[in-house]
Amino acid sequence: MRDRFAWMSLMGALALLAATPGTGWGQDWETLSASRRQGDVSRFDVRVRYGAGSFQVRPAESGVLYDVELRYDAEQFDPVAEYRNGRLEVGTDTHGRNTNVKDSGGEMVLQLARDVETDLVLEFGAVRANLDLGGMALSSLDLETGASESTVDFSAPNQIRMRSAEMQVGAAAFTANNLGNLNADRLEFSAGVGEVVLDFGGEWVRDLEVDLSMGLGSLELHIPQEIGVRMDKDSFLTSLDAPAMVKDGDSYYSENWDDAEHRLRIDIDAAFGSIRVVRTR
Repeated sequence: MRDRFAWMSLMGALALLAATPGTGWGQDWETLSASRRQGDVSRFDVRVRYGAGSFQVRPAESGVLYDVELRYDAEQFDPVAEYRNGRLEVGTDTHGRNTNVKDSGGEMVLQLARDVETDLVLEFGAVRANLDLGGMALSSLDLETGASESTVDFSAPNQIRMRSAEMQVGAAAFTANNLGNLNADRLEFSAGVGEVVLDFGGEWVRDLEVDLSMGLGSLELHIPQEIGVRMDKDSFLTSLDAPAMVKDGDSYYSENWDDAEHRLRIDIDAAFGSIRVVRTR
């Protein structure tokens, strides 16, 4: 885990360096396309590692196990698309120890099977990410970002009960929509620096516990009115705006906590910044 964070921090730093005008950059644009039919695959293990550029993930058409389109600068990156025995590794690697990496403006579009039980790991650095993970059959999700602008949408209910869900966000603007569609018992979420919006809309089928840690920045929680909410807060110099919730020590309850069909319990550990709770219809 520590090695992966080091990698993402490096990619974020490189992206900041890339914002400084320079000379002598070569570009050799190439495209990689790869796909595979679902066949008799019943379990799918996907590992994505992508350094810089634009990144999209969405459900594939029926019968497709995966489809990837990758445009990259061959002067700076090596493409990765390796599949064997139900395991896919896909993305880009930099050339050896080359640290003179410029944000290439490249693009990766990945489509994944809807109906195959999938363990999904996503690691990306200086990326503009737009991910739609709705309506798939995710048994686990591990998402880690560096200095990115990311939107994740669970636009339709996850087809199976998610065994584990974890999101770790670096210096980023991050939005997750329709987290009520996760079909998970627990979500672990941590953020370093940035602006974070977590929207818990969707079709709830079970209660959800969220273990949430936040460094420096702002956090908005959008929670449907019909969901019962309890928040336990351990914070330092962090403001909390939670209208229509009852305060009891370091805990806050919604008025419908006892009577709600589904409940959301959030344990918050925050350092500096602000937290705002928005009740939605």
